[in-house]
Amino acid sequence: MNATVRTLLDLALPRECGGCGAVATLWCPRCEDTVCSAVERVSPRVDPGVPCWALGPYSGARRSAVLELKERNRHDVAVPLGRALAHAIEQLRVLGEIDPPELSRLVLVPAPTRARAARVRGGDHVERCVRATAAELGQEVVRIPSVLRMRRGVRDSVGLSASERQANVEGRIELILSRSATSAGRRYRRRTEVGDVAARVGIPRERTVLLVDDVLTTGATATESVSVLKNSGVRVDGVLVVAAVR
Repeated sequence: MNATVRTLLDLALPRECGGCGAVATLWCPRCEDTVCSAVERVSPRVDPGVPCWALGPYSGARRSAVLELKERNRHDVAVPLGRALAHAIEQLRVLGEIDPPELSRLVLVPAPTRARAARVRGGDHVERCVRATAAELGQEVVRIPSVLRMRRGVRDSVGLSASERQANVEGRIELILSRSATSAGRRYRRRTEVGDVAARVGIPRERTVLLVDDVLTTGATATESVSVLKNSGVRVDGVLVVAAVR
């Protein structure tokens, strides 16, 4: 794109940082430094039974970026958020919280989003972040898209208490099995009469598995998602989010 076209586009659609609103840039260095700070362990009110980590609290650049991506269709913001999540994963490896790539390839499972919300937003924003994270980490990642989904009846969780959020998603998150995975599952069950994780959802047991989401509020969605995966034989090693509500 030449300078003239870029100038005309900037006049028609002024570029603003997705984290702080600074003009003439889609993502500024200060927000990059803020979002890519040290990953921290968090303890949601509803405990999913696995470690939970966040890039930081749901405030400042993290909050703005999530809202830009989620509510204002700023799909470009998924790239710096994916980069920050990849940086957090590298930190977790250095700290020994998860296995290094030479011991176990990484599976990133997007937390489910309500189908109607995804349609309004022009796609699943969590899946976008996971794609960007996987691209940043390269071949060491096995991305598993569309493994979890929310059934009908799940309400928008804004304004709900912790117990109401838990009741809202309880029993309403399920696995999505591809045709090939379903056929493999049938073949496996004929041999063993027991479902197998690799056959059902394509996640071998030796992989390191992280559930990825944008915001951890009470932990209700993470808890139900982890439960569904574990009940299907998937060993979930932790939950990683962009931001956590304190």
